[in-house]
Amino acid sequence: MIRVIKAECIKLRRSPIWLAFLLMPPISALLGTINYSANTEILQNEWYSLWTQHTLFICYLILPLMLGIYCAYLMRLEYNNNNWNKVLTLPIPIYKVFLGKVAAAFFMLVISQVWIGILFVISGRIVGLDSPLPSQMLVWLMGGVLGGTVIIAIQLLLSAAINSFALPVGVALGGSISGIAALAKGFGNIYPYSLMAYGMNSNSPQEFDIGTYPIFVLICIVYTVLFSAAGSIYLAKRDN
Repeated sequence: MIRVIKAECIKLRRSPIWLAFLLMPPISALLGTINYSANTEILQNEWYSLWTQHTLFICYLILPLMLGIYCAYLMRLEYNNNNWNKVLTLPIPIYKVFLGKVAAAFFMLVISQVWIGILFVISGRIVGLDSPLPSQMLVWLMGGVLGGTVIIAIQLLLSAAINSFALPVGVALGGSISGIAALAKGFGNIYPYSLMAYGMNSNSPQEFDIGTYPIFVLICIVYTVLFSAAGSIYLAKRDN
């Protein structure tokens, strides 16, 4: 399994998706910071208010789109030059092929969250916030990783089943938009594409409730296992 993951990471070394990683979060941070600076008379909770503006863009648009791109690219590599035929004949269980791609996308998600956190701190200092950082910030970022992992499993399944780069990415974008409606209706804690925003506490970070996280973690694990199993089964049937 470790060798499979290493192989997937090697494929990412000179990948153009690093441009998305480098450029898209700063764009989101810039938009969020501008929006915060223009509405400080309303947004008076300093770091918490800035967090709502940053996550407004990153959770509902930028990060789901980035994950869609990551996953589509990982699967697209196998569609090129009929690489699936080579991959599926390797002497390794099929489920490890899928889980290796989950792990590679998970790695990208983690470093994306770290980058987002760094940009948030830098933006806060730029706008003059000198108070201590929110104590819950690490939990918010980790919640985003858990919710984002669910999206990864779904997007990899879609990208495996659909021989297209653009269509799965479009589904990721549509899913993120529908996630806004799910949160507004009160079931964002169970809708797969809203779990990332829910985990990052994007709507009301000052009302943070750690007691809701055990159920959130369980839901994320269940979804990730289910969609990863579905992806592995699909690849196994493809092999047959």
